This record gives sequence, structure tokens and C-alpha cells, in this order.
Amino acid sequence: MSAPPQSGSPAPLGEMEARSLAEAIEKASRGQPPEATLKLLEMALARAPEHPVVLNSAAGHLLRTGNAARARELCERALRVDANSKVLWINLAGACRVIGDMAAEMDALDKALALDPRYVLALLQKGEALQRLGRTKSAAILYEGALASAARGGPIPPQLAPALTRAREVVLAGHRDMEAFFEAEVGPALSRYAGTDQHRFEACRDILLGKRRTYVSEPKSLLFPYLPAIEFFRREDFPWLDILEAATADICAEALEVLARDRPGFRPYVDFPPGTPLENWGPLNHSTDWTTYSLLHDGLPVADHIARCPRTAAILERLPLCDVPGVAPGAYFSVLQPHTRLPAHTGTTNTRSIVHLPLVIPQNCGFRVGSQVRQWETGKAWVFDDTIEHDAWNDSDQVRIILIFDIWNPLLTAAERDLVRTLTLAMGRYYGAEAPQLGSR
Repeated sequence: MSAPPQSGSPAPLGEMEARSLAEAIEKASRGQPPEATLKLLEMALARAPEHPVVLNSAAGHLLRTGNAARARELCERALRVDANSKVLWINLAGACRVIGDMAAEMDALDKALALDPRYVLALLQKGEALQRLGRTKSAAILYEGALASAARGGPIPPQLAPALTRAREVVLAGHRDMEAFFEAEVGPALSRYAGTDQHRFEACRDILLGKRRTYVSEPKSLLFPYLPAIEFFRREDFPWLDILEAATADICAEALEVLARDRPGFRPYVDFPPGTPLENWGPLNHSTDWTTYSLLHDGLPVADHIARCPRTAAILERLPLCDVPGVAPGAYFSVLQPHTRLPAHTGTTNTRSIVHLPLVIPQNCGFRVGSQVRQWETGKAWVFDDTIEHDAWNDSDQVRIILIFDIWNPLLTAAERDLVRTLTLAMGRYYGAEAPQLGSR
């Protein structure tokens, strides 16, 4: 039989009662006079002198009312019981900061970050401490970590918003200083190689400066590893685009003709059957806000559409389209209605790339692939990797029309193309009638 409690000592405190006491302290601290809260606090400490939850709430009130020394003592007492509480370490750091003991403050912050390296509050507080030490560059690194952690996590408590705003300002100022420094340091080397292609180096520099995000290929079906994720390919790698661009007027005339005379031929691009998870495509499913007029579909000509667009068909026959029987190429006029925005999305496979030829481009239209935003220009084609996140918008009062078709990814060898073609056909034969959508969409 256990011995009864000694006379005058409190009975063991249950967890629910301890939390009730802590909540009572916090509620009183927010709404009652300091004297009344202090009386409740002393009663709670007498009832639970070693319980971390009660000690933490009491320390918080004492810190808010100016008694940082005692708040520190209570945090240290709580940590002797629960050294794995990042909240206790962060509160101890706050008390040490008010007292002026920076060494103890930094040690407490490091202890919190050892428990959770992505603890946003600890990252912010350590960054601020480093600023006080004049170590602005190191502070910016901590702030970048705080901002990244905040972006990955859930909703941010409103009280952290001002600190995150200040952190963002410090990071941006640091990037500006770094950019000016790099211009002075790297400028002569850039001048030495002024005649060379520097677009990959420029991307490297911009990522380092926080001016550009890194995106990867995220195909919905087939990923071909070790192909670089290039948002827009270099124009000079596709000399045959000259043939395409020279025919812009003829192709545009045919697109406008079928839009006027064969409107039923334009089908909703987003056309998922019932029961399909729509994610962010719901508003556009079966909608005529984004329609296509197919010329080639799953590698086969759409006969009546081709008959209406003979000049466009003739040009497509001269181009190096992707060729997988029953799957590719696809080629179509894409019509985006006024005030329509497409959500961010990715394509099917990075073994092919997508060509846009802008035909009717009103003002206030745009296109983003990864970190690169471009404006379409009538008759100026580009090639991009649609397995990198991309989106498009038409904020004008007119329709936007482009010709879209797919080609092989230019970085695949001839052997790799043939192997991918064979693999894709094998996938289709394996699934048979149950085959997933493998084509250009």
C-alpha cells in the first residue's frame, strides 16, 4: 500500500486539472487586472509547482507583465521536467531576451531548433537576434528558412504575419545587395564571354538571388528521367519554325473560318466523365470557355476538319511532329474565351514537347511555364515542356486563338524516340480497352 501524502503537501495533480489551471491563467491574463491574475497564478503554482503546462502559462503572464526574471526561472523549472518542449525553449528565449542575456537566448533558440529545424517562430526569433548582433546576412538565411517553412505548413497565426513581412523585407534587401555585389564581381567574366549563350548561367544566378523558382517535370503518365526541365526551349534549336511562322496568315484565316462556320466542331478541352476527380478543373469541365478544333487526334487526321483547313494541314505535314501510332501527334486550334483563366497544370509525358503558334492574340493575355512568364505575339512560335507546371489567361474582351501541336522532346536521341514509341504502344496493348489517356492531352 502506498504511503499517504505528507501533511501540507498538495495531492498529485491530474493532467486535465493542470491544463484547466493553465487555461484559467491565460484567460485571466487576457481579461482581468494583473493583480487578480497574479493571485490566481500563485494559487496555481502552489497547487502544481512542477507541472510544465502550468509553469509555462504562468511564465507567459509574467513575461507579458514585465517580470522577465521570474518568467525565466519558471521556464527553466519546467524544462527540467520536459526538455523536449520547443514551446518552453522559445518562451525561455523570450525571457532571456528581455533580461538581456543574449547567450542564453541563443542557446534556448538553438535547443528549440534542434527539436524542430522548421519551427517558424524559432527561426524568426533567431533571425531577429542575429540582426541585433549585426549579422544581417546570417539573419537573412534564417528568415529564408522561416518563409519556406511557413509556405510548406498550414495557416499562419495572425500574430506572426508582421514578423514574416519583416523577414521577407530583409531577405529581399539581402538579395538586392547580393545582386549588386555579383554584378561587380562577375561582370568582367560575363563580358569576357559576351558572345556565348549565357541563358543557363543567368537562370542559375536568378535562382540563387531568389528571382526565379526551380521547377521540375511532373508528367501525369510517362516520365523519361535525366531530361533537363527546360521551360521554353531555345528558338534557334528549331529552324523549321520559320516554315510554320511564314504560314501564320493562312493558318489564321482557316482558324477564323472554321470558328465562324463550324462552331460545333469546337469541343470543350476539359471533358472528364462523371466520377473523375476534377481538382481545380471543375469550373471548366464541359465548358465552352476553352475549346479545341482538332486537326490531328491521337495520331490520326480528323478528316472533315482537315478538309476545311487544307493549308494548315499541308504545313503540318512538313513539320517533324511526334509520331506514335494511335497516340500522337495531336494538333488543334485552341480557343480561350474572354476573361478565362486556366489553372496550373502539367501534361502527360516529357518525351514530347509542345509548340504554340499564336494566331489571334488580344491584349491582356499571358502564359506561364514554371518561373517564366511570356506574352504571345501573333506569328511568333515557341516550344515548351508542358510537364512543367504552366497556366494561361485571357483577361481581354476578345477570343484568343493559337495552333498547338506536339513534337518529340528535342533532347531524345533517335534510338530513345523509337524505344519510347515501342514502350508507349506496349502500354496501350497491355491495357487494351482499359488504356489510360496517353495522347497529347
